[in-house]
Amino acid sequence: MSSDKKKRSLARSAGLISAATMLSRLLGLIRESLFAALLGAGHLSDAFLVAFRIPNLLRDLFAEGALAQAFIPTFKKDLESNGQESAYELGNRVAGTLLVVIGSIVAIAILLAPQVVDLLTTKLTHPEQFGLTVTLTRIMMPFLILISLSSVAMGMLNAQNKFAAPALAPAMFNIASISVGTGIYLSAIEGKWAVIGWSMGTVLGGLLQLGVQLPPLWRTGFRPKLRFDLAMRDPRLKRIATLMLPAIVGLAAVQVNIIVNTYFASSENGAITWLNNAFRFLQLPIGVFGVAIATVSTTRYAESAAANDTAAMGAHLSDGLRLVAFLTVPSMVGLIVLGSPIISLIYQHGRFGASDTHATAAALQFYAIGLVAYAAVKVLAPAFYAMNLARIAVIASLSAVAGNLAINIGLHGSYGYRALAFGTAAAAILNFSVLYFFFHRKVCAIAHGKLLGHLLRVLVAGAIMGVIVWLSHRGLLQLLGDDDAQRMVHRLILVFVPVIGGAISYALVCAALGVPEVRQYWSRVAKRF
Repeated sequence: MSSDKKKRSLARSAGLISAATMLSRLLGLIRESLFAALLGAGHLSDAFLVAFRIPNLLRDLFAEGALAQAFIPTFKKDLESNGQESAYELGNRVAGTLLVVIGSIVAIAILLAPQVVDLLTTKLTHPEQFGLTVTLTRIMMPFLILISLSSVAMGMLNAQNKFAAPALAPAMFNIASISVGTGIYLSAIEGKWAVIGWSMGTVLGGLLQLGVQLPPLWRTGFRPKLRFDLAMRDPRLKRIATLMLPAIVGLAAVQVNIIVNTYFASSENGAITWLNNAFRFLQLPIGVFGVAIATVSTTRYAESAAANDTAAMGAHLSDGLRLVAFLTVPSMVGLIVLGSPIISLIYQHGRFGASDTHATAAALQFYAIGLVAYAAVKVLAPAFYAMNLARIAVIASLSAVAGNLAINIGLHGSYGYRALAFGTAAAAILNFSVLYFFFHRKVCAIAHGKLLGHLLRVLVAGAIMGVIVWLSHRGLLQLLGDDDAQRMVHRLILVFVPVIGGAISYALVCAALGVPEVRQYWSRVAKRF
């Protein structure tokens, strides 16, 4: 395949992943909106979020995080060297070993659920919350087994350039949750049984996420024949385990910070829910922009590292960081300025009231400070794994954890859950700063001046956009009225009219300031039509 064809294929794959991620994130917002309407922000929602945090954190850390980074290159190498039969035998061996290891973790967590919940939380504010959290934890722990097997299936498909089903799998989880939540709503189930039903829907979502990938995997020739190798006699399994260890530590920063925030937030009724809802909005631009750019960058890093071309790696990094800044600065400004109307549109229904909207918006404003750094870390971190410098990513992660913990301890007593959101943002900035510093020192010199000039231009454009968005929102608010019972159409207008106006103004100012990404995106749109 020619170089141009490879680039087009890579772009199409990245576009597919980005589009599927966007679909999943949008369905996730619908799911969260339904969740808020059913359970509001209080002891019921907090109990669910603490209980789900345990399997979800393990999923992010092991199943969809470190395992994916270690399994895919090992599977692909075996596929190319020894053929499909050998590679699928490895897939079965990994799946079987995971069933034993993850199954044991799940069994222990179910048995010791009270101790696990007690470890994750401080003094809970509602008398029934602890027991309910323990029950929900036991219901949802099997989700981890399903999602681990789903990650293996996803790795085998992606390694064979089968991207559609893996990219759509997370959307199936949201569809299952939405379907179950709608049934709960229509059945008028409330209170404890509503949150128990929602937890069962979560497990169903994990089953569908695995199930949607099995038919295309079967069509490629895969047949499930589980193998068990707990002693790691297979050198391929040893390689996967070796690759997973630094990846786990490298990915741990966000997960440990979430656990730390959960512990501190559990002392405020509703705070866990406010922080969770706010962070959901942050994940939309990170997932759509950061992950898509990182997908392309990771492939480029691997090619440059194989050729020992550090100059090319530096150029790829600069391109990635420029694009991250161009796309996420307006997202950051928009979330800060329009946080309340956006949250009102998505969440303020049923048991989720105006006070919950204001509290969530306050958390979102502090989270958004770290948005650019969050997305930039997605682009920076893979470079160190490509260059066998995983220890630097570990140092950056540990620095972020320490910074977040210090801010939480120092400020939570005075500023409550807002300090937790700010600590998370500051940790992301610290993580990025450490990675950026060591890339410049250990890998390749970075043209700081050019990157800083680009960042200043997009910040100026973002600031002007922010003023325009704020003025248009205030004008519409005076025209339509600030009534908590306002119609849904008013909420839509209060969000989308300023967003459209802001996007146009941002593009025009960037073009006037000579930001080349505007021309590049406009050329792509023009070619499409």
